[in-house]
Amino acid sequence: MHPAHSFVIRHSTFFRHSSFVIRHSFLLFLITFAPSCGQPLLDLETSPDSSFFGATAMRIHPIFSQIKDWTGDNKPDGFEVLVEFQDQFGDPAKAAGTLMFEVFDYRIANPDPRGPRLANPWIGSIATLEDQRSRWNRTSRTYTFQLAFPQADKTKTYVLTAMFRSTTGGRFFDRIVLEGEEDLAPTTRPTTRSLFN
Repeated sequence: MHPAHSFVIRHSTFFRHSSFVIRHSFLLFLITFAPSCGQPLLDLETSPDSSFFGATAMRIHPIFSQIKDWTGDNKPDGFEVLVEFQDQFGDPAKAAGTLMFEVFDYRIANPDPRGPRLANPWIGSIATLEDQRSRWNRTSRTYTFQLAFPQADKTKTYVLTAMFRSTTGGRFFDRIVLEGEEDLAPTTRPTTRSLFN
C-alpha cells in the first residue's frame, strides 16, 4: 500500500472517531444539563448548602405557651403550646416530624423541677402537608398544639416538656416552667353596713 494512502486511511479513522466522541460528549452534556435550564442549580435534596436553612434547634415559646380556654366557656381546656424551630442563624425555620409533650407537677428548689407526671403524653404531628397547614402560625412563625387537660389550674405551676423527632431522624428536646398566676380572689367577704344604722 502506498504510504500516502495509508496516511489518508489513518487520518480518516481518527476523524471518524473524534466526531463520534464529540457527538456523544455533546449528547451527554445535553442529557445532564438541559433539564436544569431555567432552574436553580442548587439541588435542595442533596446539596450540603440546604442544611444552612434546616432546623438546628427547637424551643417551647415561653411567652405564648400557657393554660388556655379555647372553647369560650371561661374554664381552662388545657395547655396551648407554641413550638419554634430555628436554623443555625437563629432565624425561624420549618421542620417535619412528630412531637411528644408531657406535663409534670412542679417541684420547688430541685435541680430537676419535674414532679409526678400528670397525664399520658400527647403526640402531635407536623409530618404531612395537612399538618403543616393546620399548625403553622404565619404571624409568630411557630407551630401550635392544643393539649387537652381540663383539670389545669391557672394558679398552679407546671413543668412542660417537648421532644421532637424529625422525619430524617434528628431529635430536639426542650422544657419550660409554666408559672402559676396569683389568685386575686378575696379571702374574706367585705362587710356591708346599712346607711341607716
